[in-house]
Amino acid sequence: MTRSGFAFAARIRVRYSEIDGQKVVFNSRYLEYADVALSEYWRWLHLSELSEWHGMEFHVARATVDFKAPFRYDDEIDAWVRTERIGNSSVTSRVELCHAETGALHAMIELIHVNVDLDTGTSSPVPQPVRQRMMPDD
Repeated sequence: MTRSGFAFAARIRVRYSEIDGQKVVFNSRYLEYADVALSEYWRWLHLSELSEWHGMEFHVARATVDFKAPFRYDDEIDAWVRTERIGNSSVTSRVELCHAETGALHAMIELIHVNVDLDTGTSSPVPQPVRQRMMPDD
C-alpha cells in the first residue's frame, strides 16, 4: 500500500455501529477515523520521545471534510496522514481516506490544531524539536 506524497497510513475497518439505515458510514465518523489515524501518525513519528511533546495540548481549530464516496459496513480504510504545514502555534494535517482494496479516494480531511497553554488558555508556539520531527525537511 502506497500513496504519492504520504509515508504513513493506518488501517481501519468499518464497524456495524458506524453505519446508518442506508448502510453507509455516518458523516461524523469520518472525523473520528481522521482522529484515530492522526494519533497513530504521531505515534509513528515517535513524538512521545520528545520531552517538549508532553507539555503540548492540541485543540482542533478547524476541520474540513471533502466527501467523495461513502464507505460501507466492513470496508477496510487506509487512512493516509501527513503534516502539511506548521505555523507558529498551529499544525495543519491532511488525512486521505481510501478504500483499502480498490485504493479509491473516499474523503479528504484537513485538520488544523492549535497548541494551547492550558494555564492561560492562549495559543503557544510549537517547540522546535516537535516541529522538526513533524516536518524534517523544513
